[in-house]
Amino acid sequence: MSTPLIIAIIAIVALASQWTAWLTKLPAILFLLIAGIILGPGVGVLEPDAVFGELLFPLVSLSVAVILFEGSLTLRFDELRKLGSVVHRLVTIGALVSWAVVALAVRFLFDVDWGIAVLLGAITVVTGPTVIVPLLRTVRPSAKVAGILRWEGIVIDPIGALFAVVVFEFIVTASEGHALTHSVWLFCRVLFWGFFLGGLGGYILGLILKRHWLPEYLLNLATLTFVFAIFTFSNALAHESGLLAVTVMGMWLANTRGIHIEEILNFKENLTIVLISGLFIILAARIDLDQLVSLGLPVLLLLLVLQFIARPLSVFASTTGSTLSFKERLLLSWIAPRGIVAAAVSAIFALRLVDAGVPQAELLVPITFSVIIGTVLLQSVTARYLAKALGVAESAPRGYLIVGANPVARLIAKTLQDAGFRAIVTDSSWDNISAARMEGLDTFYGNPVSEYADRKLELVGIGRLLCLSPHRELNTVASMRYRSEFGKNELFSLRSTHDRNAAEKHQVASDHRGNILFSEHMNYGKLASLVSQGAQVRQTRISEEYTFDKYVEQSGGKVEPLFCISPKGRLHWFIEGEDLLPEAGWSIFSLISADKLAEKAAEKIEDKSSE
Repeated sequence: MSTPLIIAIIAIVALASQWTAWLTKLPAILFLLIAGIILGPGVGVLEPDAVFGELLFPLVSLSVAVILFEGSLTLRFDELRKLGSVVHRLVTIGALVSWAVVALAVRFLFDVDWGIAVLLGAITVVTGPTVIVPLLRTVRPSAKVAGILRWEGIVIDPIGALFAVVVFEFIVTASEGHALTHSVWLFCRVLFWGFFLGGLGGYILGLILKRHWLPEYLLNLATLTFVFAIFTFSNALAHESGLLAVTVMGMWLANTRGIHIEEILNFKENLTIVLISGLFIILAARIDLDQLVSLGLPVLLLLLVLQFIARPLSVFASTTGSTLSFKERLLLSWIAPRGIVAAAVSAIFALRLVDAGVPQAELLVPITFSVIIGTVLLQSVTARYLAKALGVAESAPRGYLIVGANPVARLIAKTLQDAGFRAIVTDSSWDNISAARMEGLDTFYGNPVSEYADRKLELVGIGRLLCLSPHRELNTVASMRYRSEFGKNELFSLRSTHDRNAAEKHQVASDHRGNILFSEHMNYGKLASLVSQGAQVRQTRISEEYTFDKYVEQSGGKVEPLFCISPKGRLHWFIEGEDLLPEAGWSIFSLISADKLAEKAAEKIEDKSSE
C-alpha cells in the first residue's frame, strides 16, 4: 500500500475517532489508541517504521515538543496561587505520593530497574484536561469536586511532564556508563541548557510579541519556528535537553506580563489536535500485541494499585484538614484517568531509551498505554454511578451558557442571575467581557466553541444554551456544538436581523439553531435598539384577578415578555410559535420600552398628585 494512501487512511480514522469521542463524550485518546492498535498489529495495514523510516523518530520528537509546549502555556503562576489548598497539595504532595507508590509497584511487579520504575511513576502522575473535562461532563459531580479535578488536570499537565523529563534526562546520562560524578555533571548540563535556552527563547519571543515586531499573521509561524529551533539547538548543546527547554519556554511565555498568548494558544491547540490524532494512531500501531498480552496479571495489579492505593493515598494526604466531606474525597480518589501527555512522553522516551540500550525500556509504551486504556474505560463506565451512589452528583443543571456579552446578553444574564439562575456570558470581545465583569456577571473570555473552551470553560451547573450574539454563524455553530451536551430542547437562539427578510435558502435550518426566542417580530436588532434607548426588565406577578391576557392588553405593544417562572421555580421561555399561558402565581419577566416606563412613571406621579 502506498505511503500517501496510508496517510489518508490515518487522517480518516483520526477524524472518525475524534467524532466518536465527541458523540460519546469520552476522551478522544481512547478511540485513537484503539484505532491504532487495530490498524497496526490488528490487521497489519499500518507499519509506521516501514512507512516513515528514519523520519519516524524526528516526527515523533517534534510532535511531542509541540504538545509539551502547548501544555506548558496553560500554567500561570498567578492562577496557581489563587487555587485552593487542596489543588496545591494534589499537584505537589499528592503527585509525589502517587509517584512513589507507582514507582514501587512497577519495580516489584515487572522486576525492572529503579530508573525505569521511577520514570513510569513520573509519567503516570499526569491526568490532563483532555481526559478530565469529557469525564466531568458525563459524571457531573458537585461543583466543588469538579473544580478541584478540572484545575488539577490543567496544572499537573506541565508539572508532571517536567517531572518525567527530568527523570528521563538523568536516566540517559547515567546509562552512558560513566561514573556517578560524570553522570551528575551531564545531568546538570542538561538542566542548565534546558532552563537557559527555554528561558532565552521565551524572553525573545515574548519581546517580539510585546513590541509587535511581526505582523499578526506571522505570529503562529514564528512561534512554531521558535519551538522547533529551541528544541533542536538545546539537544545539540546537551543531549536530550530539548523537551525540557520547550516546556520552560512555554511556562515563561505564560507568565510574562504584557503579552497576549490567546491567539498562539488557540493555534497550538488546533495544531495539537492534528498532531495528537495522527501521532497516537501511529504510536499505537507500533505496539507489540504479544508483548501487551504478555504483561498479563502484573499490569492488572498495577491498575488496581493505581485505582485503590496510589490515588486514594494521594487524595487523602492532600485533603487533610479541608472542608471536603468523606464522600467527596472518595469520588476524588476514584477519578484520575491518564491521558495524552503520558502517552506522548512514554512513546518518545521509549524510542530514545531503546536506542541508548537501556534494559527493559521497551516496556514503557505497553505499560503506559495499558494504564491509559484501563483508567479511562473503568472510570468512564463507573464514575457517574459512584457519584450518584455517594450523593455527590449534581442534580439537573439549571444554569445558562450565553453566547455573547453585548448589552442585550448582559441585560438578560443579569436578570437570570438576579432570579437565582447561574449564567455565564462568553465573548471574544474584551470590551464586552470587561463590561460584563463590571456588572458582576460570570464571564468566559474566548470563543465558546474553541478547543480552549473545551478545556477551560466551567460548565458545572450549566445545562442550557442562549445564543444572543449578533453573529448568526457563531450562534449556529454554538448550537451545533452544544446540542449533544445539553439536548435540542435546551438550545435557544435569538433571531438575527438578517433572518427576518431572508429567503428560505439563506436561513439556517431549525435543527441547527434550537428554539427561536420571543415573538415573531422580535430580533437582535430590535432588542439592541430597545436596550440602547433605555428599556429595562421588570417582573410582574400573575394572579386570579390580574391574568396574563389582561397583562398583554395593558402592555400596548410596548412590552416584550422574555420568560416566566412557575411557583415551583421552573423557568419557561417565550418561544416563537408556542403559546405559553402563565397562570396565577407565575412571575413574568418582560422588557419594558423606555416609552412605557415613562408612561408608568407619569401615571404614578398623577396618582400621587390626585391623592
